[in-house]
Amino acid sequence: MELYLIRHPRPAVAPGTCYGQTDLGLVECPDAVAARLRPMLPERHVLYSSPLSRARLLAEALGEVRSDPRLMEIHFGEWEGRSYEDIGQVALDAWVAAPLDFAPPGGESPRRMAERVHAFLAELQAERPEAAVIVAHGGPLRAIAGRLLGLPPEHWLGLDFACGEATRLDVHDWGTVLRWFNR
Repeated sequence: MELYLIRHPRPAVAPGTCYGQTDLGLVECPDAVAARLRPMLPERHVLYSSPLSRARLLAEALGEVRSDPRLMEIHFGEWEGRSYEDIGQVALDAWVAAPLDFAPPGGESPRRMAERVHAFLAELQAERPEAAVIVAHGGPLRAIAGRLLGLPPEHWLGLDFACGEATRLDVHDWGTVLRWFNR
C-alpha cells in the first residue's frame, strides 16, 4: 500500500498555546494547500481524515473523505487552549518526566492516543487498499509512521511532520519503506 500522511495546514493559534482537540481555524487556505499537494498523490486512493476542521477542510478539498475520530489529535483535557506559561512549570515537568504516559487532568496520554490510532491503522491494513491518504495531526501521524517504521515510541517525537506537507510510506508485508518526508 502507498500511504500518504498529510498534516493539516497551519492553525490560527497564538504561539505557546496548548491545543490538541481544540477546533481551530486556519492561517493557510485549505484549497491552496490541496492544489499544491494533489500532484503528489495517486489518482486513485481512499482518503481518511480527523473530524477536526483543520484536517477535515483540507481533506474535503482533496476529495471524498472518510472521517474517523481515532485520527484526532491528543486530548489535553484542562490544558486545552491554555498557554504553557499558565499551565506552569511543575505540571510541564511532570509531562517531561513521563512523556508517553503522562495525561493532563481530564486528558489522555500519548500512549492512549497511539492505541486508538493503531486500532485505525490495523483496520486500514486489513482493508489492503492500493493507496491511502490520511489527513490528520502531528501526534497521530507520528504514531502511524513510528509504528510502521519500527521505531520505539520514545523516538516518535523525532518525526516532525510539518503543517501542510505530505509524507509517503510504502507498506509491504515484509516492512515499510519511507519514500519521502515533508514535501
